Amino acid sequence: MRDHFLVRRNRFKEINDGLGHAAGDTVLASIAARLTAWARPRAAVGRLGGDEFAVVLELPAERREQHLEQLVRMLHTPVTLDDGRTVAVAASVGAASPDVIGTRDLTALQRAADAALYDGKHTGRAVLATSAHATVPSVNGRRAGRSGTSLWGRAA
Repeated sequence: MRDHFLVRRNRFKEINDGLGHAAGDTVLASIAARLTAWARPRAAVGRLGGDEFAVVLELPAERREQHLEQLVRMLHTPVTLDDGRTVAVAASVGAASPDVIGTRDLTALQRAADAALYDGKHTGRAVLATSAHATVPSVNGRRAGRSGTSLWGRAA
């Protein structure tokens, strides 16, 4: 069973506005590298756009909580820019699993993970979607009909 994780970088606009787009690009690249390292080689990791990333991977239920805690620690580690400055980073994480949500449909899992992400936004922890999150049609209309989210391949 493949779990679906959404990650959104918090306060990304502040980095771009305050430190410049090169710093924002460095932070995005660092987040992508951390997600790829965390997810292992058999996972699909991709950037949905802006400061949003998605991960699809197989994760045993008994290790899910521990693995999510590890992800949050990795994502909250400061990023060092090319000029030596460090940037404090934080991210919101929402996760959905077919065994909890009751479906293997990627669109439904992504919607549930997105709803969980928004429930836990700015809490400093990952939120695993419940069946209640699966009933949310979209968060602010962001997922309804969004192209490119129903099929997955390896991220470039």
